Amino acid sequence: MAFDPQTPNLARMYDYMLGGKNNFGVDRDAIDQLSKHIPEAIPIARANRAFLQRAVRALTEAGVRQFLDLGSGLPTQGNVHEIAPEARVVYVDNDPVVAAHARALLEESGRVVFLHADLLRPRELLASPEVGGFLDRTEPVAVLLVSILHFVQDADDPAGMVAVLREAVPPGSYLVLTHAVPTLGDPEAEEEAKNIYRGSSVGGAVGRTEAEILGFFGDFELVEPGLVEVTEWRPDTPRLVGEDRLPPYLRAAMGRKPGRPR
Repeated sequence: MAFDPQTPNLARMYDYMLGGKNNFGVDRDAIDQLSKHIPEAIPIARANRAFLQRAVRALTEAGVRQFLDLGSGLPTQGNVHEIAPEARVVYVDNDPVVAAHARALLEESGRVVFLHADLLRPRELLASPEVGGFLDRTEPVAVLLVSILHFVQDADDPAGMVAVLREAVPPGSYLVLTHAVPTLGDPEAEEEAKNIYRGSSVGGAVGRTEAEILGFFGDFELVEPGLVEVTEWRPDTPRLVGEDRLPPYLRAAMGRKPGRPR
């Protein structure tokens, strides 16, 4: 993937939605257009990041000290290494924009590394020094696929890619993901939103059914509360009566590989 300042970039678009500063006018314009069709786009992105933070906290409480964050995006705005400062974290992204920022920001810490790689080549990724030489394969690893699989087309076999990851990690490891679902809202608005992503660095997005999303977990055991709307996964505060809800575009879940860590 080459750097193109004229094309909206997914990582920078997400950074803008989270209130960051590592984005260009073309990214902001794309999100502003997206928000005209999906007014809740920015709140949903922030709900997605809030889920990531809750999930990482839950994993650290469960004793996990290693994280493999795939399709990580720009490592700012409350990312994994900030929520779990004592953990080892490997961020992986194939975006050169992300790579440039990540290497400048992260690698001096000693507990965080960045790998510029394609998550669609999981065996190469897992064999890399940044992963194989940094993470302890005898200890549980949390594999994070947060808001990335819906940017992987069926032709690229996302299920096969995730299966390789599930097989590679030891018992007691976790898989965490969020994923967009097909909606029953305004078809015209949704098609316009898809067109915006088609014109970005990822080239399109695909919603999948709950059954398809559950398929990514294989024989992993879902952690309570299972596959739910992203705001309903262990919320920090109870929902108030009459409180506005976000559209149910995004599902979240965490699964654990059966067996005990060695």
